[in-house]
Amino acid sequence: MAIIGSIIKGIIELADTVTTEENPVDAQHNVLMKLLDTAKNTRFGMDYGFAEILKHENPEQVFARNIPFFDYNQMQEQYWKHLHEGKMDISWPGNPEYYALSSGTTGKTSKRIPITNEMLEAIKKTGIKQVASLANFDLPAEFFEKTIMMLGSSTNLVHKNGHLEGEISGISASNIPFWFRGYYKPGEEISKIDNWDERVQKIAEEAPNWDIGALSGIPSWMELMLKKVIAHNKVEDIHDIWPNLQVYASGGVAFGPYKKSFNALLKHPITIIDTYLASEGFLAYQDRPNTNAMKLVLDNGIYFEFVPFKPEYIHPDGSIVANAPSLTISDVKEGVEYILILSSVSGAWRYLIGDTIKFTNVSRAEISITGRTKFFLNVVGSQLSVNKMNDAIQKIEKEFNTEIPEFTIAAIKFNGEFYHKWYIGTPTPNIDEEKIAKALDEALKKANKNYKVARSKALKGVKLVAVPPAVFHDWNEHNKKKGGQVKMERVMDKDKFKEWEEFVGKKG
Repeated sequence: MAIIGSIIKGIIELADTVTTEENPVDAQHNVLMKLLDTAKNTRFGMDYGFAEILKHENPEQVFARNIPFFDYNQMQEQYWKHLHEGKMDISWPGNPEYYALSSGTTGKTSKRIPITNEMLEAIKKTGIKQVASLANFDLPAEFFEKTIMMLGSSTNLVHKNGHLEGEISGISASNIPFWFRGYYKPGEEISKIDNWDERVQKIAEEAPNWDIGALSGIPSWMELMLKKVIAHNKVEDIHDIWPNLQVYASGGVAFGPYKKSFNALLKHPITIIDTYLASEGFLAYQDRPNTNAMKLVLDNGIYFEFVPFKPEYIHPDGSIVANAPSLTISDVKEGVEYILILSSVSGAWRYLIGDTIKFTNVSRAEISITGRTKFFLNVVGSQLSVNKMNDAIQKIEKEFNTEIPEFTIAAIKFNGEFYHKWYIGTPTPNIDEEKIAKALDEALKKANKNYKVARSKALKGVKLVAVPPAVFHDWNEHNKKKGGQVKMERVMDKDKFKEWEEFVGKKG
C-alpha cells in the first residue's frame, strides 16, 4: 500500500474541502485595490494618480478611463528601461531580482519582463492551488509518490547588472519549494544544462532510473523529448520506460493540434491537464476533469480586463486601438472572444499580453485560450483566428488519418489574387497536398461564416505544402533556440513568410 501517497492524497483532499472561494467580482476588486495601494508611490502610480483612484467609489471604472493600454514596447520605453539603469520604484516598489526573457512567437529579440518577489510568491501559490485541485481527478494514492518531469528552459540563469535573467520556466524551477525538490526531475544538475540537445540526451540516459508519474511542459518540446527517450532506450512507447506515467500538464499553446501525435507515444491514455503559465504570471489552470477549460486565478496578484476581440479594435501589428472598450469579470459573457489585459504585482499595468481567450463557464471563471492578436488573419475579411485553424487541422488529421502537430499560414498574392498558403508539418510521406488543401478550405467555410464570405469574393483559394515536423523545430532553433517557452508562429506576415519559404527551400 502506498502509505505516503495515501497521506499526501488525504491532505490534498482535506485542503480541497475546507478551501472557500471568494466571489470573482469581489476577488478582483480586492486585487485591484491592493495593487493600486502598493504601487501608489511609484513613478507609474504617481503619473496616473493611483492615490486618487483609490478614493473613488468605482475604482475599476476610473482605472480603465485614466490609464491607457500598454504593450511591452510602450511599457519598456516609458518605464521598465529605467529599472535597467538601477532606478527604484518605477512601476512597482523596489527593483526586481529577476527578468523573464521571452521571444515568444514573434522574433529573435527577447523581451525582458520584470519578475518581482511578489510575482514569484503568486506563482508558487497558484502552483499549490493546482496541486490541491488534483483531488478532483480521482488519481490513485500511488500517483502521489511518483516524481514529476518538468521540461522547461535551463535553470542556469544569467547574472546581469545585479539581477538574474532566464525564461519563466527556468526561473520558476530554480525557485521550487525545498519540500518539492525530491519529486522534481530531471533535477538541478541536468536542468542547468543550457544546450537543449545535451539536456535531452542526459534525460534519455537517466530515464530508466526514474519513476515518473507526471509530465509538465510545452507539447512540441515534450514530444521531442519523449521520442528521444523512446529511441535511446529502444522501447515501443514511453510507458515501457515510465509505466506509472498518468498525468501530463500541458501549457504554452493549445494541446489540440498535438493530441494525436502525443497519444501515439503512449501505451494507454493519460490525464491531460491544461495550464496557463506565461512570462507575465501563472494565469489559469484546469481544476476539474471532463473539460478542456482552465480556471482563471482571480485572487492572486493579477487584475484582469477583457477587450472584445473585434477587427475594429486591433491594429495590424496586433496592438489595441486606444479607445477600445474593456470589460471587468462582472461583464463578460460565455462564448465571446476577448483580448486579455492584465495588471500585476510585477508592475505591468493594463498590459496587452497578446493572447485571446473565451469564457466557457462564467460562473466558474473558466476560460480557453483561442489564439494570439498577432495571429489573427483578416486579409480580405476572412477573420480567421487560431482556434478555428486548430479545429480545422484536427478534422484534417482525422479525415486523412495523419498527424499534423505543426502548421503556419500566411496571406499571399498570386497572379494578383489573394490566397491563404499553409505549411503543415506531418510525418506522413507523399501526402496528397491538393486534397488536404480542399478539405481544409471546406472545414474553415463550415466553421467560420466570415471566411466563407471572403472565399466567395476576394479570397480565391488555399494552397498547401507538407513538410516534416522537424522543419518547424529547425526553424525555431534558427530564429530563437530549442526548448523552453519557444512556440511556433501560426500566422506570418509577408516578410517573415518569405524568410520562412527560403528556409524551407534550403532544407530541401
